[in-house]
Amino acid sequence: PHRLRRLHRAHDRAPDFDRGRHWAGCAGVDLIPLVASAEAKSSAPKAQYYAETVQTKEKKLTMNGTMVDLLSGYLRGDNISESKRTLGDLKNVFQDEAARAQMNPATIVYEVQSHMAVKDGTPGGLFFGTSNVMPGQVGGEYFMTKGHYHARRECGEYYWCIQGMGALILMDESGKCWFEPMQPGSLHYIPGYIAHRLANTGDTPLRVGACWPSDAGHDYASIAEHGFTARLMNVGGVPTLVQEGQA
Repeated sequence: PHRLRRLHRAHDRAPDFDRGRHWAGCAGVDLIPLVASAEAKSSAPKAQYYAETVQTKEKKLTMNGTMVDLLSGYLRGDNISESKRTLGDLKNVFQDEAARAQMNPATIVYEVQSHMAVKDGTPGGLFFGTSNVMPGQVGGEYFMTKGHYHARRECGEYYWCIQGMGALILMDESGKCWFEPMQPGSLHYIPGYIAHRLANTGDTPLRVGACWPSDAGHDYASIAEHGFTARLMNVGGVPTLVQEGQA
């Protein structure tokens, strides 16, 4: 109690701005953006990263630039490209083409968002993105991405699982194929010279973050022509790699 009274007396003697900083900090609000925004209004009206308006009543900050939702990986803001692939776009990607052809071609299999702060092919830069693979199967094969090598084969990449359950399917240039299970929080390093694709093995969307060199490029043609040497199938409820040609 004595300590609390001393804290209140110190608070009463503090300038208004410091009192606001103290009590907002106790309420769990990040004060450094508030300070930066207040100071920047008078000195650099358009230069600060934080927005000009601070909604103090709701204790929210509206931010400029690009934002990522850390819970879902969803991106919004500047320099973001988006694409999606439906079953109608993925002819001959799944093993059972007849089963795919009988399904609704408008069904979304996966979506990709990419934040590209530099031009594609720029040496020394990085791209950041999120893939969202829907749950589903085609003839017992899990919904998956098309897969690719990098055009510059030596380039590596990081994946990390944000939501859902899935698999990172990998193949080296000799045709050896394996996969790494994915769950929220799992981190995956993909070395150079390795083809990679995502598969959703769960019942909810698989959301995966990625970061790769801006000059890595994508080689989809090699996978379209030769494919992966194994496919991730649902075998008795267990995700299992089955070599091409095996029943």
